[in-house]
Amino acid sequence: MAVYNVHDRVLSAGEDAVGALIDTLSSDADVLWPHHRWPAMEFDRPLAPGAVGGHGPVRYTVAAHVPSRWVRFTFSGPRGFHGFHEFTVLPVDPDHTLLRHTLAMDARGPARLTWPLVWRPLHDACLEDGLDRAELACTGAVAHPARWGRRVRLLRRLARRAHRGRPRGPLGS
Repeated sequence: MAVYNVHDRVLSAGEDAVGALIDTLSSDADVLWPHHRWPAMEFDRPLAPGAVGGHGPVRYTVAAHVPSRWVRFTFSGPRGFHGFHEFTVLPVDPDHTLLRHTLAMDARGPARLTWPLVWRPLHDACLEDGLDRAELACTGAVAHPARWGRRVRLLRRLARRAHRGRPRGPLGS
């Protein structure tokens, strides 16, 4: 099953300011990833090609990184995720920049069911929370904060119960 999922937001900031957000991913100064509400993005080394990690049970490797412009991650898990996700900075005009997250993959095996039923709603909520963080970092406010639907709240409750008491690995898995 082919999956193409895009989230983007026009931010009232220049290309360099928005691009700098990408470069903070997985660092102690991360202002883009919504680690306050979701599993943190963590890697075995700083953000650069070859870094291995992910967030929660979603695993990936940094495939490419153009500082302050673009980063691409290739999936290694969960099972059945074959493809990539990436953040891209696209100038709109001198005072506005589009921050885009694209996920493109072939969902195989169990992922043909788990993507639409579990992963997509969680992914969508996480990315919108991240775009809220980007907007807050660039403008000091969020005009229309993302809201979780019932399905996302239920899936998060179920995930917390399933993981309660499990030891965490070095990368949060």
